[in-house]
Amino acid sequence: MVLKTKLTEMLGIEHPIICGGMQYVGYAEMASAVSNAGGLGIITGLTQPSPEDLRKEIRRCRSMTSKPFGVNLTILPALIPADYDAYALVIAEEQVTMVEVAGGSPKKYIELWHRAGVKVLHKSATMRHALKAQSAGVDLIEVVGYEASIAGGQPGDEVGSWVMLAKACQTLKVPVIASGASGTGRQLAAALAMGAQGITMATRFLATVEAPIRDEIKQHMASDVADERSTTVVMSQLGNATRVFKNTVSLTMNEILSGDDPEFSAVMKYAAGTRTKAMWQETGAYDDAMWSCGQSVGLIHDVPTCKVLVERIVGEAEQNLKVGAAAVHSKL
Repeated sequence: MVLKTKLTEMLGIEHPIICGGMQYVGYAEMASAVSNAGGLGIITGLTQPSPEDLRKEIRRCRSMTSKPFGVNLTILPALIPADYDAYALVIAEEQVTMVEVAGGSPKKYIELWHRAGVKVLHKSATMRHALKAQSAGVDLIEVVGYEASIAGGQPGDEVGSWVMLAKACQTLKVPVIASGASGTGRQLAAALAMGAQGITMATRFLATVEAPIRDEIKQHMASDVADERSTTVVMSQLGNATRVFKNTVSLTMNEILSGDDPEFSAVMKYAAGTRTKAMWQETGAYDDAMWSCGQSVGLIHDVPTCKVLVERIVGEAEQNLKVGAAAVHSKL
């Protein structure tokens, strides 16, 4: 049995599971492993230092998989001064299957990408963003609940996936993808039953054999020490709420920002991407950096290969969908 949805048909993938973009994690190794497992792997565009480096990474990924994969482009010019036009052009020229856009509006680039045959997914943390993305002409909308490793949240945006997904499926006309602390087949089944066409996972894919991060981090995430209470939201005082792993660094940031007139400069050294990159790739010191993490960390108990994880999730979803279907009886 397979789960056939508008997502699998649109992208030509086997299973309705996308790996979300992850800074300094979404390299060709990660993307190809997810795609080879039947999902859609994602290269994180701005992890590459230049558009031409992104082109090389896309081509390297093609040498590792013959299956569809995509690229994440997070548009945050105020925080990340990058040549977004050039990155967008490389995505089009390399004709990847899909681009996952987070942060700003993809409107400027949609025609370019569509001419190249690239499907456009917008990662929307609120319904107002989702409706704007739909109006801009995106092909898919990924709705993100507050329990996810959200970034850029504003006061009043603290809405969980249970409500966000129900409202999105009720309101939007384009296919909806559920994103928000997903890590099990039960959640995939629930998302499909609610009207979504698939799920996006990021935190869960960190704890896989192929994830290009230090094993100390993976083992800590899979241990009994880490659970669904092991995250916290930082920088909400700055109107840029971000869910991260709860550790010495994130707790220190919240303490500093709790004072009068909080400023980013006071916590900049803790939030630095270079610090997080060193943790992922060099030290494995999960207590010494700010790193995105959804509440799905409480659902992680092992470190499987991507193939084992994806097949397990799909199998569990199939079983739960059958259980749900069995509850429907004719009145006759």
